[in-house]
Amino acid sequence: MPTLPILSWQSPSIVFRLQAAIALAILVLGNPSQANAEPSVRTQLPDEVGQPHHTSTLSVDSSYTLGTSDVVFIEIFNLPDYSREYRVLSDGTISLPLIGPLQVRGMSVNQVSEAAISRYTYYIRRPFISVELRQTRPIQVAISGEVNRPGSYTVPLGEGENAPTATKAIQLAGGITPSADIRSILIRRSSSPSSSQNDVISISLWDLIENGELGQDIALRDGDSVLVPKATGMSPEEMLLTASASFSPSSIKVNVVGEVVQPGVLELPPNTPLNQAILATGGFNRRATRRAVTLVRLNTDGTVSQQAIDINFEQGINDNGNPTLRNGDTVLVRRSGLASFTDTLTSVLAPVNGAFGLLRLLGL
Repeated sequence: MPTLPILSWQSPSIVFRLQAAIALAILVLGNPSQANAEPSVRTQLPDEVGQPHHTSTLSVDSSYTLGTSDVVFIEIFNLPDYSREYRVLSDGTISLPLIGPLQVRGMSVNQVSEAAISRYTYYIRRPFISVELRQTRPIQVAISGEVNRPGSYTVPLGEGENAPTATKAIQLAGGITPSADIRSILIRRSSSPSSSQNDVISISLWDLIENGELGQDIALRDGDSVLVPKATGMSPEEMLLTASASFSPSSIKVNVVGEVVQPGVLELPPNTPLNQAILATGGFNRRATRRAVTLVRLNTDGTVSQQAIDINFEQGINDNGNPTLRNGDTVLVRRSGLASFTDTLTSVLAPVNGAFGLLRLLGL
């Protein structure tokens, strides 16, 4: 009968098995020598893990705080079933596996990561958790000053966009007016959710359109107030460049009435000069006075102004002789003196002509 070999602690197979068992225990339970160490926060999973990296993370200010309808992606290392997107509920919580509701309203993504690690430590030894902002909630902002429709707006997040920006809010307000000073737009922002003090941020959208400085188009926060001031003076070249910007209205509607070939409402490019609007109707008809027209404008404060404009089709853009038009302007082309006299004479003679016609009808 063959004898079985006797295995001792010095046997290579026993040593190998013990080493493998110890390595597996450390992997599953953690290193006992580090049991009391603080859990570490990982903002990104290591490359060697082989987990996919997500490219749809939004680039927002690190101080951005979460609120209802924000969407975050929470990834727990080695627990793919628990790693997914979560939407912040109306009570400000997200519901996580094992730990249940976690209050995240008013927290940054880093604070949410720390809070999740603290709660999951009860179930997982040394959890590695990353939190990414995937979608921001719509925000409420106020737009005032030189925009076509000042007021309060809810600014949504478009497909593939990051946080709503100043230019998007201005677009919702109908775009800027030709008198807007885009070099010194002011944004008033509460310094903290619980503070009544406001910070004032100045941005220059002129630097954005002229030099491509994307940092000027800052991300807005809920409760921000955007003020577009009035410019003291702009050159025609600056006005044309501003009119081509994305935050300018794509078109304006101007009403040209009176003695023109085709009176009516015109849809024109922004900053169209008055002369061009008259020519777009076919020009003056034979009854028009060709010396001057009247520009009627509804101002942002609710008042109505009238300005007599001397017409000279050879001059360029200027405030006195060929101003740029605004949305809602009305251009009135009056009758010439001869046309007015003829119309008056026709009105006076109308009864007489009617009487003579009646006598001819009766054969008298």
